Amino acid sequence: MTARTSLGLPDSIRACLFDLDGVLTRTATVHFAAWKRTFDGFLQAHEPGAPEFSQLDYNRYVDGRPRADGVREFLASRGITLPEGSPDDPPDTATVQGIASRKNELVLAELAEHGVEVYPGSVDYLRAVKAAGIATAVVTASANGEQVMGAAGLADLIDARIDGVVAARDNLRGKPQPDTFLAGARALGVEPAEAVVFEDALSGVAAGRAGKFGFVVGVDRVGQAEGLAEQGADVVVQDLAELLGRNA
Repeated sequence: MTARTSLGLPDSIRACLFDLDGVLTRTATVHFAAWKRTFDGFLQAHEPGAPEFSQLDYNRYVDGRPRADGVREFLASRGITLPEGSPDDPPDTATVQGIASRKNELVLAELAEHGVEVYPGSVDYLRAVKAAGIATAVVTASANGEQVMGAAGLADLIDARIDGVVAARDNLRGKPQPDTFLAGARALGVEPAEAVVFEDALSGVAAGRAGKFGFVVGVDRVGQAEGLAEQGADVVVQDLAELLGRNA
């Protein structure tokens, strides 16, 4: 068994591209809670009686996307259109950027208070990937990627980071477009066909498939294995440790 097949990957793989929230770190629940507080507060003020923001809303419209895209997608699902506003808008402003700022404010407060949890199976897998000599990158929509990686103690295991800050700087489209994953492959000096994408978000798996990556692993943390497979995951696991010793 080769090093790559012992990782559950095809022999052609030279690089691993990991989403952060929900794949390596247990911060997807923090993000969901922040989005729920943000959107429920907005809906209560502007659409009294409207259904609350749900886990299904998060999975469909928000998870894996840049913050402002998530705001637009969810509000559009409710037939609501707001002015775009400016990134400098205060968090209580009824604009796309104001709502995005409110969500980020809540996330940062939660992370500051409780820190960052990692998935032990993901850390074990990441260490095995590094031991096999395979390059690694984190690809996340979060503008707080550097801070989260540092707080989680993952920085030494990651060779490149493509996050919300890099995406904004380089004008990269967010997931489900493949731009950020393609940037991750470029940063590691590999072709998409030589890289595997690890994603827990429907939009992220769709991005991996759209970018014609060599392998796409869906990580099912919230009971959406079927949806991840439908979006194009080659394999779906509940924990990355399940891949160890498993043939691709």
